Amino acid sequence: MVRGMVAGSWRTAGLAGSLAAGVLLTGFTPPQAVEKPEQPAEMAATVGELTPTSRRAYAEVLKLRLGPARELLRPELASTPAAPAPLLVANCIDFADLLLSQDAARYEAIEKAQEARLARLDKVPTSAMRDYARAEITLHLGLSQLLFKHLVMGGYHLRSGYRQMQDVVKRYPAFLPARKTLGICQFAVGSLPEGYHWLLSLLGLTANSSEGLKNLALAAAQPHDFQIESQIYLSLIREGYYKKPEEALRLVEHLHAQQPDNLLFSYLLISINKRQHHGEAALAAYRARPTGSSYVPVPYLRHMAADLLLYKGDYADSERENLAFLREYRGVHYRKDAAFKLYLAAWLGGQPAAAVARYREQINQPGPTDVEEDNYAQHYYHEAVALNPILTRARLQTDGGYNQQALATLRSFRARPATLWRDRIEEPYRRARAFQGLGRLDSAWFYFERTQTVAGPKAPYYFAPQAALQQGYLAQEAGNKAKARIYFERALHYPWHEYKNSTDAKATLALRELK
Repeated sequence: MVRGMVAGSWRTAGLAGSLAAGVLLTGFTPPQAVEKPEQPAEMAATVGELTPTSRRAYAEVLKLRLGPARELLRPELASTPAAPAPLLVANCIDFADLLLSQDAARYEAIEKAQEARLARLDKVPTSAMRDYARAEITLHLGLSQLLFKHLVMGGYHLRSGYRQMQDVVKRYPAFLPARKTLGICQFAVGSLPEGYHWLLSLLGLTANSSEGLKNLALAAAQPHDFQIESQIYLSLIREGYYKKPEEALRLVEHLHAQQPDNLLFSYLLISINKRQHHGEAALAAYRARPTGSSYVPVPYLRHMAADLLLYKGDYADSERENLAFLREYRGVHYRKDAAFKLYLAAWLGGQPAAAVARYREQINQPGPTDVEEDNYAQHYYHEAVALNPILTRARLQTDGGYNQQALATLRSFRARPATLWRDRIEEPYRRARAFQGLGRLDSAWFYFERTQTVAGPKAPYYFAPQAALQQGYLAQEAGNKAKARIYFERALHYPWHEYKNSTDAKATLALRELK
């Protein structure tokens, strides 16, 4: 099942998401664009397939039409209750439902259903599909448990599923779906920041991100039932961790054009364009997304739309979308982030002080902060230092790709003796990001350097480490590996800041790529 369907859902799983799919931040590439790696000699043909009914049901899952998928699968599950293929797809349906809804009230029933499917598979003779389905469902079970904070059992099943998948690849080297899932796990484990290595050692997990990419590339390059999924994962990783968004955009545009009724592909198109600061394209994709009762609700789409509207300065519409998100969403994550964005929309939109204060207080309502966005919102609340309206508008504008407007906004910024240190650091960083978005890289480099000079080595804000990370990427793109290494290492050496986990993971992977 495509774990990258909701990037936010994976990050809510904390370490679970990192181990199995949280690394997938959203992407794609047409089949012909995938580089074909050298194949092992024994990999002559794909072994094992979904049944025709399971394949049709799985196509509906990829469209996020979970109700129709269940109906298609029902007769086959009734006639062959222990067949691996329909059991696997049935589990994909439940797992997708749980991730998308984040509904704790549904967790127990889905967990029991996953355990029952594993019990049935244990009684079936071994085969490539049976062993793969068993390992995949075990991983789904572990991730479900970790998502809802059942850490001991979740860690146990995640470790078990990972090792089972390793065994499937060894036993059936031509079975490409197993290489797809093993590749994701290997990359996720191999890309974890050093702070998690003690836990991996405790769990007995070791992995190599390069080996994971190799397995994913094998699965993406050849036809099998999960080839599209493999291509999604591969391009998600390349876009999110290796600064290669072009192929991700090509693939998602290609797939969206082929299946305009596919909500997953629409989600990916919105998400990639949002992350690449193409605000208008992301909004257009959101407004054109397929809707109807046959699609499972995806409240997180409204939260993404609220961000996009905030970037554009449509504060009333942004407020409306986030309020709808909070009404429809059953999960506990992203609520603080939504409250923070509601506060920004009310504040920048000139609402009465009481409304602004009400949204600000909503940030501090009980809830987890494992997601970086929620952590940032809570940190802002506790810091209790007013945001600078000029810098805030400029940040939102660059996030949406409105870079000329951001530079125009920044012209009115004047540092004075009373200006906060944080704001003095942020101002050159905002200029750098706007110039970078416009392709004026010399100017971007100058202001990234200025950001770090003003910040010094220990400022507790993300501006300087992010500036160093971006300079590393710029030097890498220019072919200067020595300079790139200096800046990636500098990004790692900054102390705590709001986005340290993701910044460190990206810098670590970039350093490995330089070797």
